[in-house]
Amino acid sequence: MTEPVTAAIDGNYDRATTRGLWATLRGRLQFWVSFVLLGCLAIIAVMPGLLSGLFGESDPRACDLLASNQPPGPGHPFGTDVQGCDVLANVIFGTRTSLFIGLTTTAICLFLAVILGTLAGYRGGWVDSLIARSADVVLGFPFLLGAIIVLNTAPDRTPLLLSAVLAFFSWPTFARLIRSSVKEVREREFVQAAHALGFSQLRVVLTHVLPNSLAPTLAIAATMVGGVIGAEATLTFLGVGLVPPSISWGVQLSTAQSYFQLAPHTVVFPSIFLTVTVISLIMLGDALRDALDPRGRS
Repeated sequence: MTEPVTAAIDGNYDRATTRGLWATLRGRLQFWVSFVLLGCLAIIAVMPGLLSGLFGESDPRACDLLASNQPPGPGHPFGTDVQGCDVLANVIFGTRTSLFIGLTTTAICLFLAVILGTLAGYRGGWVDSLIARSADVVLGFPFLLGAIIVLNTAPDRTPLLLSAVLAFFSWPTFARLIRSSVKEVREREFVQAAHALGFSQLRVVLTHVLPNSLAPTLAIAATMVGGVIGAEATLTFLGVGLVPPSISWGVQLSTAQSYFQLAPHTVVFPSIFLTVTVISLIMLGDALRDALDPRGRS
């Protein structure tokens, strides 16, 4: 007798809701625009050498000082920078680094937030208080100021280190959101029924609580990727982020800031790619947020 009930409870995640979510997303223009733009950026990140070679120089570190700060022209569609390196090749190869930092930072944040937020929301009591106070301590540091202080002490600022630092100052926002969702979901009837049937706490959390608690986080995660990419560019521009020979849009902007009037193309093209990426991710996050909100399903 318990098998049908168990199957029903294990299938509590409403598949109709999933279908409704996809139906809402595919009917929104901003979702498809962001999807296409991000798909193109993903292709660029996966095959940077091939794509840059189609339009000009395939090696971003192949530089000619005699061609310093040349405007866009044959062989260099985006021109060259102060060292005579091809701007297009650097923009294309910088896509991989910038997306890596954005996605890695968000993944680390989600990993920490899922564990800590679920523990806080599901167990409550002193566990909730300890995690909440730890989050408050981290949130007490201004994001950029905290990142600047930590990165200034680092001997070697790699993309992975930058991602870890940004994630450390960002996880509390996700953890608080997941904590609130978990506290609300744990009181629902299907969770109480799972407990009554003798399911282990781990099974209840993995099959019932988490699948019904993560939806609000998805929209913020997409938006956060864009925010992290912008934060990396800001930190690098301020001189505390990545440094050459690392290649990213932030490194390009930092190097080109002194030559904007002489060679504006060295700033314009990385800025365009950076802006398009951030806007695309924000649009995707907005589309997910509206689709996950029942009031947005019209």
